[in-house]
Amino acid sequence: MTNIGVSITGSGSAIPKVSLDNQQLSQIVDTSDEWIGSRTGIRKRQLANPTESLCSLATQASLAALGQTNITAKDIDLIILATSTPDDLFGTASQIQSELDAKQAVAFDMTAACSGFVFGLVTAAQFIRNGVYQNILLIGADILSRWVDWEDRTTCVLFGDGAGAVILQASGRDRLLGFELRSDGSQNNCLNLSYQPQEKKIIDGVAVSKGTYQPITMNGKEVYRFAVQKVPEVIEKALFRANISVEEIDWLLLHQANQRILDAVASRLNIPSEKVISNLRNYGNTSAASIPLALDEAVRQGQVSSGDIIAASGFGAGLTWGAVIFEWSSI
Repeated sequence: MTNIGVSITGSGSAIPKVSLDNQQLSQIVDTSDEWIGSRTGIRKRQLANPTESLCSLATQASLAALGQTNITAKDIDLIILATSTPDDLFGTASQIQSELDAKQAVAFDMTAACSGFVFGLVTAAQFIRNGVYQNILLIGADILSRWVDWEDRTTCVLFGDGAGAVILQASGRDRLLGFELRSDGSQNNCLNLSYQPQEKKIIDGVAVSKGTYQPITMNGKEVYRFAVQKVPEVIEKALFRANISVEEIDWLLLHQANQRILDAVASRLNIPSEKVISNLRNYGNTSAASIPLALDEAVRQGQVSSGDIIAASGFGAGLTWGAVIFEWSSI
């Protein structure tokens, strides 16, 4: 049997139109542009308005990604939506399938928070390598502004909304070169968006309740410590699996959580700053959207070229983290 490889051939992204900068944010919470910028590197973020949906942002990003390839929506076999904030708790991927008119595609959501896109990339690759599907649309999208406490300055300054997408296609040459995925549930309490019951009733002796998800809570110091320690390790393991040295990397593409984390990881890997892709300044932490959003921006600006080797790593709630090494391959 002939080995089937994976190529990533197109990228797209979409962001809401509404922008909220640090100065505006300082009017609703005790903070300042200097405080936010010096600690996070973030200067503004894009926020979905009440009428915008995750489905609409993801669909826009998907159409842009398809526009960079030689296929149409009708050729897509599988749609994977990496998100923690679906429009419908039962899933939003099928709605995107309908919007795209991708009638042949199977569609499902997957959740690994800020690691979701990397986990999705590895998952999608296995379907192609096994010969099951040939064309896969992978989307990372989140609207975390729905779940932010706008009176908590430790979290509300961090998050923005957006969507990014890539197309994976079967190829005679495998450009997904290596990966490593990890989870540690013992540290789950460091970053939460958890369900809380709010109303309890007794019906014929049976206790039932209803509630909702509570705003994001985070232990910033622990998350920083975890990321700076674990992300370089997982990238090194993925590089080992890919049989590639750090020096051969053209671009380091990390989840856009905090500029201090990006700088620290690059420093530990001895990767110069000019090889680090960062658009955190303009978008904040967009969770599963952050890696494909930054990738698409770099591709469209001519920063990333076909043949470039990219080391991408996601990390976040769960706690989950992972890295994937791939070669960009535009059509």
